[in-house]
Amino acid sequence: MISLRVAVLLLTAAAGGAQDWPQFRGNPRLTGATTGSVPAALKLLWTYDAGEAIESSAAIVGDTVYVGSHSKDLLAIELKNGKLKWKYRASDAIGESSPAVFEGIVYIGDLGGTLYAVNTASGKLLWKFQAQAEIKSSPVVSRDCVLIGSYDANLYCLSRRDGKLLWKVATGNYVHSTPAIGDGVAYFSGCDETVHGIRLADGQEVVSFPSGGYTGASMVLDQKRAYYGTFDNEVYAIDLVKNSVLWRYAPGGFPFYSSAALGGDRIVLGGRDKLVHAIDIGSGKALWTFRTRARVDSSPAIAGGRVYIGSSDGRFYVLDLASGKKLWEYEGGAALVASPAVGGGRVVIGDYAGHVFCFGQ
Repeated sequence: MISLRVAVLLLTAAAGGAQDWPQFRGNPRLTGATTGSVPAALKLLWTYDAGEAIESSAAIVGDTVYVGSHSKDLLAIELKNGKLKWKYRASDAIGESSPAVFEGIVYIGDLGGTLYAVNTASGKLLWKFQAQAEIKSSPVVSRDCVLIGSYDANLYCLSRRDGKLLWKVATGNYVHSTPAIGDGVAYFSGCDETVHGIRLADGQEVVSFPSGGYTGASMVLDQKRAYYGTFDNEVYAIDLVKNSVLWRYAPGGFPFYSSAALGGDRIVLGGRDKLVHAIDIGSGKALWTFRTRARVDSSPAIAGGRVYIGSSDGRFYVLDLASGKKLWEYEGGAALVASPAVGGGRVVIGDYAGHVFCFGQ
Protein backbone atom coordinates (compact mmCIF):
# COMPACT_ATOMS: atom_id res chain seq x y z
CA MET A 1 0.00 0.00 0.00
CA ILE A 2 1.32 3.45 -0.87
CA SER A 3 1.94 5.74 2.12
CA LEU A 4 0.08 9.02 2.53
CA ARG A 5 3.37 10.93 2.30
CA VAL A 6 4.33 9.31 -1.00
CA ALA A 7 0.80 9.81 -2.34
CA VAL A 8 0.99 13.53 -1.57
CA LEU A 9 4.38 13.71 -3.28
CA LEU A 10 3.07 12.01 -6.41
CA LEU A 11 -0.02 14.19 -6.57
CA THR A 12 2.07 17.32 -6.13
CA ALA A 13 4.39 16.34 -8.96
CA ALA A 14 1.51 15.41 -11.20
CA ALA A 15 -0.34 18.67 -10.53
CA GLY A 16 2.22 20.62 -12.57
CA GLY A 17 2.05 18.12 -15.45
CA ALA A 18 4.24 15.05 -15.16
CA GLN A 19 6.15 15.96 -18.32
CA ASP A 20 6.71 19.62 -17.35
CA TRP A 21 9.05 21.35 -14.89
CA PRO A 22 7.47 24.82 -14.82
CA GLN A 23 9.48 26.47 -12.01
CA PHE A 24 12.43 26.17 -9.62
CA ARG A 25 12.28 22.74 -7.92
CA GLY A 26 9.50 21.66 -10.26
CA ASN A 27 6.37 22.64 -8.31
CA PRO A 28 5.14 25.12 -5.66
CA ARG A 29 6.00 22.76 -2.76
CA LEU A 30 9.59 22.74 -4.10
CA THR A 31 9.87 18.94 -3.90
CA GLY A 32 12.48 18.70 -6.66
CA ALA A 33 10.73 15.51 -7.79
CA THR A 34 8.62 14.45 -10.75
CA THR A 35 6.62 11.42 -11.85
CA GLY A 36 7.75 12.10 -15.41
CA SER A 37 9.93 9.46 -17.01
CA VAL A 38 13.59 9.81 -18.01
CA PRO A 39 15.50 7.19 -20.04
CA ALA A 40 17.72 4.97 -17.91
CA ALA A 41 20.67 5.52 -20.25
CA LEU A 42 21.46 9.16 -21.05
CA LYS A 43 23.57 10.88 -23.66
CA LEU A 44 24.22 14.51 -24.51
CA LEU A 45 21.62 15.55 -27.08
CA TRP A 46 22.53 19.19 -27.57
CA THR A 47 24.38 22.18 -26.10
CA TYR A 48 23.43 25.84 -26.33
CA ASP A 49 26.01 28.57 -25.67
CA ALA A 50 24.47 31.50 -23.78
CA GLY A 51 27.74 33.43 -23.77
CA GLU A 52 28.01 34.03 -20.03
CA ALA A 53 27.57 32.11 -16.78
CA ILE A 54 24.32 30.34 -16.00
CA GLU A 55 23.28 30.08 -12.35
CA SER A 56 19.57 30.11 -13.18
CA SER A 57 17.87 26.72 -13.18
CA ALA A 58 15.81 25.96 -16.25
CA ALA A 59 12.05 25.54 -16.58
CA ILE A 60 10.65 23.09 -19.13
CA VAL A 61 7.09 23.49 -20.38
CA GLY A 62 5.87 21.67 -23.47
CA ASP A 63 8.54 21.84 -26.15
CA THR A 64 10.43 24.80 -24.68
CA VAL A 65 13.28 25.32 -22.20
CA TYR A 66 13.40 28.69 -20.41
CA VAL A 67 16.57 29.81 -18.60
CA GLY A 68 18.33 33.02 -17.56
CA SER A 69 21.97 34.01 -18.00
CA HIS A 70 24.52 36.53 -16.75
CA SER A 71 24.39 37.82 -20.34
CA LYS A 72 21.12 39.55 -19.23
CA ASP A 73 19.12 37.26 -21.52
CA LEU A 74 16.05 35.22 -20.74
CA LEU A 75 16.29 32.43 -23.31
CA ALA A 76 13.56 30.29 -24.84
CA ILE A 77 15.15 27.22 -26.46
CA GLU A 78 13.55 24.34 -28.35
CA LEU A 79 13.71 21.23 -26.18
CA LYS A 80 14.03 18.85 -29.12
CA ASN A 81 17.06 20.40 -30.82
CA GLY A 82 18.52 23.27 -28.76
CA LYS A 83 17.66 25.99 -31.27
CA LEU A 84 16.85 29.46 -29.96
CA LYS A 85 13.18 30.42 -30.25
CA TRP A 86 13.59 33.91 -28.80
CA LYS A 87 15.44 35.84 -26.14
CA TYR A 88 14.38 38.75 -23.99
CA ARG A 89 17.05 41.22 -22.87
CA ALA A 90 16.78 42.21 -19.19
CA SER A 91 18.27 45.37 -17.74
CA ASP A 92 20.83 43.49 -15.65
CA ALA A 93 22.39 40.06 -15.35
CA ILE A 94 20.12 37.17 -14.38
CA GLY A 95 21.70 35.30 -11.51
CA GLU A 96 20.15 32.48 -9.52
CA SER A 97 16.57 33.56 -10.15
CA SER A 98 14.95 30.81 -12.18
CA PRO A 99 11.95 31.17 -14.50
CA ALA A 100 8.41 30.26 -13.53
CA VAL A 101 5.98 29.56 -16.37
CA PHE A 102 2.22 29.83 -15.91
CA GLU A 103 -0.58 30.16 -18.46
CA GLY A 104 1.51 31.60 -21.27
CA ILE A 105 3.69 33.91 -19.18
CA VAL A 106 7.26 33.38 -17.95
CA TYR A 107 8.41 35.30 -14.87
CA ILE A 108 12.04 35.90 -13.82
CA GLY A 109 14.08 38.38 -11.75
CA ASP A 110 17.46 40.01 -12.36
CA LEU A 111 20.34 41.29 -10.24
CA GLY A 112 19.13 44.85 -10.72
CA GLY A 113 16.00 44.00 -8.73
CA THR A 114 13.50 43.84 -11.61
CA LEU A 115 10.91 41.11 -12.00
CA TYR A 116 9.80 40.56 -15.61
CA ALA A 117 6.66 38.99 -17.06
CA VAL A 118 7.25 37.89 -20.66
CA ASN A 119 4.87 36.34 -23.18
CA THR A 120 5.98 32.75 -23.84
CA ALA A 121 4.85 32.77 -27.47
CA SER A 122 6.44 36.03 -28.60
CA GLY A 123 9.14 36.84 -26.05
CA LYS A 124 7.60 40.30 -25.62
CA LEU A 125 7.50 42.07 -22.25
CA LEU A 126 4.05 42.23 -20.65
CA TRP A 127 5.02 44.07 -17.47
CA LYS A 128 7.84 44.54 -14.98
CA PHE A 129 8.14 45.36 -11.30
CA GLN A 130 11.06 47.10 -9.62
CA ALA A 131 12.20 46.00 -6.15
CA GLN A 132 14.77 48.00 -4.22
CA ALA A 133 17.64 45.48 -4.39
CA GLU A 134 18.80 42.45 -6.36
CA ILE A 135 16.60 39.41 -6.93
CA LYS A 136 18.13 35.96 -6.51
CA SER A 137 14.92 34.32 -5.33
CA SER A 138 12.84 32.52 -7.96
CA PRO A 139 9.21 33.46 -8.62
CA VAL A 140 6.36 31.15 -7.63
CA VAL A 141 2.83 31.52 -9.01
CA SER A 142 -0.21 30.74 -6.84
CA ARG A 143 -3.62 31.68 -8.23
CA ASP A 144 -3.45 35.42 -9.01
CA CYS A 145 -0.24 36.00 -7.07
CA VAL A 146 3.39 35.97 -8.20
CA LEU A 147 5.64 35.70 -5.15
CA ILE A 148 9.21 36.96 -5.27
CA GLY A 149 11.83 37.72 -2.64
CA SER A 150 14.45 40.46 -2.85
CA TYR A 151 17.65 41.50 -1.14
CA ASP A 152 15.71 44.57 0.01
CA ALA A 153 14.42 42.15 2.72
CA ASN A 154 10.86 42.00 1.37
CA LEU A 155 8.68 39.20 0.08
CA TYR A 156 6.38 40.61 -2.60
CA CYS A 157 3.03 39.36 -3.87
CA LEU A 158 2.20 40.81 -7.28
CA SER A 159 -0.79 40.37 -9.55
CA ARG A 160 0.35 37.88 -12.17
CA ARG A 161 -1.72 39.65 -14.83
CA ASP A 162 -0.43 43.22 -14.52
CA GLY A 163 2.32 43.28 -11.84
CA LYS A 164 0.31 45.40 -9.42
CA LEU A 165 1.55 45.12 -5.83
CA LEU A 166 -0.99 43.17 -3.78
CA TRP A 167 1.08 43.12 -0.57
CA LYS A 168 4.62 42.92 0.73
CA VAL A 169 6.11 41.61 3.97
CA ALA A 170 9.33 42.97 5.45
CA THR A 171 11.80 40.59 7.07
CA GLY A 172 15.00 41.21 8.98
CA ASN A 173 17.44 40.43 6.15
CA TYR A 174 17.75 39.36 2.53
CA VAL A 175 15.03 37.13 1.10
CA HIS A 176 17.28 34.87 -0.92
CA SER A 177 15.35 31.60 -0.91
CA THR A 178 12.29 30.76 -2.96
CA PRO A 179 9.03 30.42 -0.98
CA ALA A 180 7.34 27.01 -0.88
CA ILE A 181 3.54 27.02 -1.06
CA GLY A 182 1.26 24.77 0.98
CA ASP A 183 -2.37 25.19 2.07
CA GLY A 184 -2.48 28.85 1.12
CA VAL A 185 0.70 29.78 3.01
CA ALA A 186 4.14 30.75 1.65
CA TYR A 187 6.95 29.29 3.75
CA PHE A 188 10.60 30.30 3.58
CA SER A 189 13.64 30.22 5.84
CA GLY A 190 15.22 33.64 5.68
CA CYS A 191 18.64 35.19 5.93
CA ASP A 192 17.28 36.71 9.16
CA GLU A 193 17.53 33.20 10.72
CA THR A 194 13.75 32.95 10.93
CA VAL A 195 11.18 30.58 9.43
CA HIS A 196 8.34 32.64 7.99
CA GLY A 197 4.86 31.53 7.00
CA ILE A 198 2.90 34.21 5.10
CA ARG A 199 -0.79 33.78 4.31
CA LEU A 200 -1.31 34.37 0.60
CA ALA A 201 -4.80 35.79 0.95
CA ASP A 202 -3.74 38.90 2.86
CA GLY A 203 0.03 38.86 3.50
CA GLN A 204 -0.34 38.18 7.23
CA GLU A 205 2.46 36.32 8.95
CA VAL A 206 1.04 33.16 10.54
CA VAL A 207 4.31 31.33 11.29
CA SER A 208 7.51 32.82 12.75
CA PHE A 209 10.18 31.04 14.75
CA PRO A 210 13.99 30.66 14.75
CA SER A 211 15.30 28.71 11.75
CA GLY A 212 18.53 27.55 13.35
CA GLY A 213 20.87 29.61 11.22
CA TYR A 214 21.47 31.89 8.26
CA THR A 215 19.74 30.18 5.36
CA GLY A 216 20.23 30.49 1.61
CA ALA A 217 18.54 27.23 0.64
CA SER A 218 14.84 26.93 -0.11
CA MET A 219 12.76 24.57 2.01
CA VAL A 220 10.86 21.58 0.69
CA LEU A 221 7.35 20.96 2.04
CA ASP A 222 6.12 17.49 3.00
CA GLN A 223 2.56 17.89 4.28
CA LYS A 224 3.11 20.01 7.45
CA ARG A 225 6.83 19.32 7.65
CA ALA A 226 9.65 21.21 5.99
CA TYR A 227 13.33 20.44 5.39
CA TYR A 228 16.23 22.78 4.63
CA GLY A 229 19.97 23.26 5.15
CA THR A 230 21.72 26.23 6.74
CA PHE A 231 25.05 28.06 6.72
CA ASP A 232 25.48 26.82 10.29
CA ASN A 233 26.33 23.46 8.70
CA GLU A 234 23.10 21.68 9.61
CA VAL A 235 19.97 20.33 7.93
CA TYR A 236 16.68 20.83 9.78
CA ALA A 237 13.33 19.07 9.79
CA ILE A 238 10.63 21.26 11.29
CA ASP A 239 6.99 20.88 12.28
CA LEU A 240 5.07 23.83 10.82
CA VAL A 241 2.07 23.25 13.10
CA LYS A 242 3.96 23.10 16.39
CA ASN A 243 6.69 25.52 15.23
CA SER A 244 9.31 23.13 16.50
CA VAL A 245 12.43 21.28 15.35
CA LEU A 246 11.91 17.56 14.69
CA TRP A 247 15.57 16.74 14.09
CA ARG A 248 18.90 18.22 13.06
CA TYR A 249 21.49 16.59 10.82
CA ALA A 250 25.01 17.89 11.46
CA PRO A 251 27.64 15.90 9.54
CA GLY A 252 30.52 18.38 9.86
CA GLY A 253 31.78 21.92 9.44
CA PHE A 254 30.50 22.82 5.98
CA PRO A 255 27.41 24.84 4.97
CA PHE A 256 24.42 23.62 2.97
CA TYR A 257 23.42 25.90 0.09
CA SER A 258 21.70 23.25 -2.03
CA SER A 259 17.92 22.89 -1.64
CA ALA A 260 16.69 19.40 -0.77
CA ALA A 261 14.66 17.11 -3.02
CA LEU A 262 12.05 14.80 -1.51
CA GLY A 263 12.06 11.17 -2.61
CA GLY A 264 9.70 8.93 -0.62
CA ASP A 265 11.24 8.31 2.80
CA ARG A 266 14.30 10.51 2.25
CA ILE A 267 15.56 13.91 1.25
CA VAL A 268 18.64 14.42 -0.91
CA LEU A 269 20.78 17.56 -1.05
CA GLY A 270 24.30 18.71 -1.81
CA GLY A 271 26.81 20.10 0.68
CA ARG A 272 29.89 22.29 0.53
CA ASP A 273 31.73 19.28 1.99
CA LYS A 274 31.75 17.95 -1.62
CA LEU A 275 29.13 15.34 -0.72
CA VAL A 276 25.62 14.53 -1.83
CA HIS A 277 23.65 13.50 1.28
CA ALA A 278 20.56 11.28 1.53
CA ILE A 279 18.80 11.63 4.90
CA ASP A 280 15.97 9.56 6.37
CA ILE A 281 13.06 11.94 6.95
CA GLY A 282 11.84 10.02 9.99
CA SER A 283 15.06 9.85 12.00
CA GLY A 284 17.34 12.48 10.47
CA LYS A 285 20.06 9.84 10.00
CA ALA A 286 22.26 9.56 6.92
CA LEU A 287 21.23 6.80 4.53
CA TRP A 288 24.16 7.35 2.18
CA THR A 289 26.60 9.95 0.92
CA PHE A 290 28.25 10.31 -2.47
CA ARG A 291 31.55 12.17 -2.85
CA THR A 292 32.22 14.57 -5.72
CA ARG A 293 35.42 16.54 -6.33
CA ALA A 294 34.15 19.99 -5.26
CA ARG A 295 31.34 21.72 -3.40
CA VAL A 296 27.78 20.84 -4.37
CA ASP A 297 25.57 23.96 -4.49
CA SER A 298 23.34 22.52 -7.22
CA SER A 299 19.96 21.28 -5.96
CA PRO A 300 19.09 17.72 -7.01
CA ALA A 301 16.15 16.52 -9.08
CA ILE A 302 14.57 13.10 -8.52
CA ALA A 303 12.81 11.03 -11.18
CA GLY A 304 12.30 7.30 -11.63
CA GLY A 305 14.39 6.24 -8.65
CA ARG A 306 17.38 8.30 -9.78
CA VAL A 307 18.99 11.51 -8.51
CA TYR A 308 20.27 14.12 -10.98
CA ILE A 309 22.70 16.75 -9.68
CA GLY A 310 25.58 19.00 -10.70
CA SER A 311 28.78 19.80 -8.86
CA SER A 312 31.32 22.60 -8.97
CA ASP A 313 33.77 19.95 -10.17
CA GLY A 314 32.18 20.42 -13.62
CA ARG A 315 30.41 17.09 -13.63
CA PHE A 316 26.76 16.16 -13.93
CA TYR A 317 25.94 13.04 -11.92
CA VAL A 318 23.17 10.44 -12.03
CA LEU A 319 22.87 8.48 -8.76
CA ASP A 320 20.70 5.63 -7.59
CA LEU A 321 18.18 7.05 -5.10
CA ALA A 322 18.14 3.87 -2.99
CA SER A 323 21.88 3.35 -2.60
CA GLY A 324 23.71 6.48 -3.76
CA LYS A 325 25.66 4.46 -6.31
CA LYS A 326 26.87 6.45 -9.30
CA LEU A 327 25.05 5.32 -12.44
CA TRP A 328 26.50 7.83 -14.92
CA GLU A 329 28.38 11.11 -15.16
CA TYR A 330 29.09 13.72 -17.79
CA GLU A 331 32.08 16.06 -17.56
CA GLY A 332 31.28 19.47 -18.97
CA GLY A 333 34.32 21.26 -17.58
CA ALA A 334 32.86 24.31 -15.83
CA ALA A 335 31.15 24.46 -12.43
CA LEU A 336 27.52 23.34 -12.35
CA VAL A 337 25.86 25.49 -9.68
CA ALA A 338 22.47 25.61 -11.39
CA SER A 339 19.99 22.84 -10.69
CA PRO A 340 18.72 20.30 -13.21
CA ALA A 341 15.21 20.47 -14.67
CA VAL A 342 13.44 17.30 -15.78
CA GLY A 343 10.75 17.45 -18.47
CA GLY A 344 9.67 15.81 -21.68
CA GLY A 345 11.88 12.82 -20.94
CA ARG A 346 15.00 14.99 -20.82
CA VAL A 347 17.25 16.63 -18.23
CA VAL A 348 18.52 20.20 -18.73
CA ILE A 349 21.18 22.05 -16.73
CA GLY A 350 23.42 25.11 -17.30
CA ASP A 351 27.05 25.66 -16.29
CA TYR A 352 29.23 28.57 -15.26
CA ALA A 353 30.79 28.78 -18.73
CA GLY A 354 27.38 29.62 -20.17
CA HIS A 355 26.49 26.27 -21.68
CA VAL A 356 23.03 24.73 -21.50
CA PHE A 357 23.21 20.93 -21.67
CA CYS A 358 20.32 18.66 -22.59
CA PHE A 359 20.52 14.94 -21.82
CA GLY A 360 18.16 12.19 -23.00
CA GLN A 361 17.87 9.56 -25.70
